[in-house]
Amino acid sequence: MQRINENISRTTVEADELLENTGRVIKVHGVVYRVRQMSGFAFVILRAKRCLIQCVYSPEKAQCDLDTLTEGAAVIVEGEVVSDPKVINGAEIHILHVEILSRPAESFPIVINKKKLDISLDTNLDYRPLSLRNDHERAIFKIQEGIARGFREYLLKQGFTEIHTPKIVFAGAEGGANIFRLDYFGKEVFLAQSPQFYKQMMVGIFERVFETAPVFRAEKHDTSRHLNEYTSMDFEMGFIRDFTEIMQTETGILKYIFRLLNDEYGRELTLMNVKTPVIDSIPVVKFMEAKELIAKQYNRKITDYLDFEPEEEQLLCDYSKKAFNSDFIFVTHYPSAKRPFYAMDDAADPNYTLSFDLLYNGLEITTGGQRIHDYHQQDAKMERRGMNPDDFQAYLMLHKYGIPPHGGLGAGLERLTMKFLGLANVRSACLFPRDTVRVTP
Repeated sequence: MQRINENISRTTVEADELLENTGRVIKVHGVVYRVRQMSGFAFVILRAKRCLIQCVYSPEKAQCDLDTLTEGAAVIVEGEVVSDPKVINGAEIHILHVEILSRPAESFPIVINKKKLDISLDTNLDYRPLSLRNDHERAIFKIQEGIARGFREYLLKQGFTEIHTPKIVFAGAEGGANIFRLDYFGKEVFLAQSPQFYKQMMVGIFERVFETAPVFRAEKHDTSRHLNEYTSMDFEMGFIRDFTEIMQTETGILKYIFRLLNDEYGRELTLMNVKTPVIDSIPVVKFMEAKELIAKQYNRKITDYLDFEPEEEQLLCDYSKKAFNSDFIFVTHYPSAKRPFYAMDDAADPNYTLSFDLLYNGLEITTGGQRIHDYHQQDAKMERRGMNPDDFQAYLMLHKYGIPPHGGLGAGLERLTMKFLGLANVRSACLFPRDTVRVTP
């Protein structure tokens, strides 16, 4: 009987190992990204799993025909590593032999080997399995990996427990009409708008919990900032003194994320030509104070007393940058009428809640706040809103049998990626976007 050895022996060298193999003959694997024919030789650029590798083909050395190196072919290249500080990775490979593993059956419908794709967003998304092979495009999602990784690592270091909650649910956490309904064996259920109910339940189990997972909103918006399925980075923490502890935790998360990106994602940051923001502290302003500030500073009349208009979010961030040199600003005490039924009202003025949004470069990327933990208070607020508490008995169980003061937030991964990288549309920060019309690929 054969046994599988868990220690996989590698026959090829990784791109970041080239320099240490200078002067040696090694093998690397990758996909032919571009072939540039010169006078008497050619550059063959391989797309490795994270970066590009420059190879040099000359008919005198290479024991293969250049015509066999078609773009899109998966290959193993054997050659001599030659140091060159002007080259990607500080070294290049002089080709001796090439093993062809696979070839594309057809020529590419789009050109993917430019620095940036010269195609429309719709074309980009239509050919997503191909467009993501562009070095610039895939850098977006390597950076997004770093953001999600930083979120997870920081919270684990702070004693949080990672959880995984259902996406088919009995009721919508956010309420309203923006909820997808499903026929579940003859019973109406919903796609989760957030993991809100479950992460609150889990506060009673682990005290501090987090999750990174998809959520669904049936919003009929066709804008550059909306998706119908997006990735939400959620956490919930118990035994809080007040909701500002949640804001402090998010500030710590952001600092950690940007340090991690600087330390381990420098290649992608350079490729995307972005620098991480410096965060000392994040300014805080109350909702109505922010409304009045925008009205005064920018000579605007207040028309919506429950929420911000998109232009107001941008103007407030412009002010934050000018007044505090901060790309971020917390807005607290949103009107109770605008917040979900589980948001704790401010005892000093019940018309407002102990909640907040975090705005970043003109866009809301986070919503959070303190939750109601008292059973009678939660029951009464639901009844005031015309809700039937009997429909939420599984959720109210956590209040009925005791839960500590707690709160948390949800942050949109795609929106954070979009604003950090300066992308024009949130779809560009989503691998395979789902909006009001797109369900493929």
